[in-house]
Amino acid sequence: MTDLNTRDGGVATGTGDRSGPRAALPALCATQIVSWGIVYYAFPVLNPQITAATGWSAGATTAAFSLGLVVSALAGIRVGRILDRRGPRTVMTVGSVLGVVSLLIVAAAPNLPVLFAGWALAGLAMAATFYQPAFAALTRWWAPDHVRALTIVTLAGGLASTVFAPLTAALADHLSWRHTYLVLAAILAAVTIPAHALALRAPWPEAPTSPARKAADAADVARSRPFLLLAAAFTLSAFAMYAVVVALVPLLLERGYTTSQAAWALGLGGAGQTLGRTLYAAVARRTAATARTTILIALGALTTAAFTAVPGPYGLLIAVSIVAGTVRGNLTLLQATAITDRWGTTHYGRLSGLLAAPAHTAAALAPFAGAALAVPLGGYGPLFLLLAAVSVAAALFAPWTSTDAVRRRPERGHAVTDHT
Repeated sequence: MTDLNTRDGGVATGTGDRSGPRAALPALCATQIVSWGIVYYAFPVLNPQITAATGWSAGATTAAFSLGLVVSALAGIRVGRILDRRGPRTVMTVGSVLGVVSLLIVAAAPNLPVLFAGWALAGLAMAATFYQPAFAALTRWWAPDHVRALTIVTLAGGLASTVFAPLTAALADHLSWRHTYLVLAAILAAVTIPAHALALRAPWPEAPTSPARKAADAADVARSRPFLLLAAAFTLSAFAMYAVVVALVPLLLERGYTTSQAAWALGLGGAGQTLGRTLYAAVARRTAATARTTILIALGALTTAAFTAVPGPYGLLIAVSIVAGTVRGNLTLLQATAITDRWGTTHYGRLSGLLAAPAHTAAALAPFAGAALAVPLGGYGPLFLLLAAVSVAAALFAPWTSTDAVRRRPERGHAVTDHT
């Protein structure tokens, strides 16, 4: 496998790699940590202070934040098309500017309508700066070695909550929530705007096509049965996965564990997620895309059911949480490579945007839906069984997402079909 750090004049020395800026990968690692940490993870830390200081309900402020997530999912479709044509530099730089402006609006919001407007603008920033555009850049610049590059940037992104949740809490101990957001906006501007503007300047390579076959038209792919079933599988899986993450703490509290014990279980699940991302490349080398999709989603169902089946002891619940996190870490990279595995990199930005939109929308709605369903179901234990069933349904769609490229994939060699 080509060494991502060995480049000559910005061009990877390994056979098949195309030009890419030397600074792009470390820059994207840094900006994913800062963007996720400030635009996404700071909110759950600050929300109790926001509601206490303003009198706004937690439901209203959380709805504003969720609006941003929905906007991000929908805007990602258009962002993907722009990425395919123009590359990531302008998109991600403008997205960073929008992120800073959105946080300034949130910090200054005198009422809920302005808060909602600020988070809607933040949704556009998320679409232009989070994983999707970073994945598109790395997939085009580092193909066919992009799995390793994607793994590195997601490992960095996994540190976002580790760095910025405690930093945000420390700032909030000494500042109001509004001033905390102003400080975070300044950090976001100082790190991400110059990093995206200066480190992503390499020429955007022409979309590759296979010498054996012409790349499928994006519109035809988006209407194809494998694509639609893949979108359905990822949407159901995302709904279950994000509902589980948010509902885990209430589940453990319902069983009599302390808030601290529940928080540690959730946090160690995040450590498992990082572990899972380090294992994905090895998993990808040994499995075909369709089998990998089916197995990982099914494992997500199994770990979700395990939370219901294992009431204790606490150490065993921690083990289940770490295993569940490991599966979630693999699922992130599974979605990042799903398009390339099946249809190549030619229309990666557009197709990944279309694929991610319903999944991201489901992820945004999952916390509310999970909390709402727990009441009529009689608690969080039955909710986790329902979420496991949703994941099983997703896994049943997965075997039907195979394409000719996947079926022709050799048993050994690269983890993805080589379209260069």
